[in-house]
Amino acid sequence: MKFYTKLHDFYCGIDLHARILYVCILDEHGNKVLHQKIAAYKEALLSLISPYIGQVVIGVECMHCWYWVSDLCAEHNIDFVLGHACI
Repeated sequence: MKFYTKLHDFYCGIDLHARILYVCILDEHGNKVLHQKIAAYKEALLSLISPYIGQVVIGVECMHCWYWVSDLCAEHNIDFVLGHACI
């Protein structure tokens, strides 16, 4: 198994649901800088994370609705990590 070891200024975790996302962003010291529930749309997520692009990694759980988040990150050169439920 390969572990992600890069350091970032911000770390974003997203709790994925079919129609909503819970987005939490922490700074490099573990302080919460953003915690928000948004609609599960590319435009809403991109708008929310845009101030952090270039300084953030996004992590999501491995479940059926993570693909579009990965594609969005790839389109905007945002580091993306897929987490396994057992770790």
